[in-house]
Amino acid sequence: MTGERRLPLRLLSGRERGGATVELAIAVPLLLLLVFGVIQFALWAHAVHVADSVAAQALAAARVEGGSASAGQAQAVAVLDHIGRAVLVDPRVAVTRTSDAARVEVRGTAEAIIPGLRLPVRAQAEGPVERFRAPAMAPAGG
Repeated sequence: MTGERRLPLRLLSGRERGGATVELAIAVPLLLLLVFGVIQFALWAHAVHVADSVAAQALAAARVEGGSASAGQAQAVAVLDHIGRAVLVDPRVAVTRTSDAARVEVRGTAEAIIPGLRLPVRAQAEGPVERFRAPAMAPAGG
């Protein structure tokens, strides 16, 4: 022990006992909130992708030649039944079709694992209605 100093062991006084327990009681709920927040964000992102997919599929059914708004609505319900009702809560689908364009809007909320948190989900898709057009005839006698 030449030239080496040993630090004395510090005994915990009565005021410092339980400090680790208090720190743990504060840190664990914050850590759990962070973990649940990450999971909640992932569920919201998945719900947005589901809504986008529903809108795209419904638009494809509504805008084809011979398609209709009701065909788009039926396709939206089929896709929701297949992939989306667990993560997209209370989905509402609006399909409109005019002579020139079709439009689909999907609204709902993401499934919540944090009580009281309602994250809205909205997706829309629109495109021109497909129509058959006869090919233009070239002028004769060129």
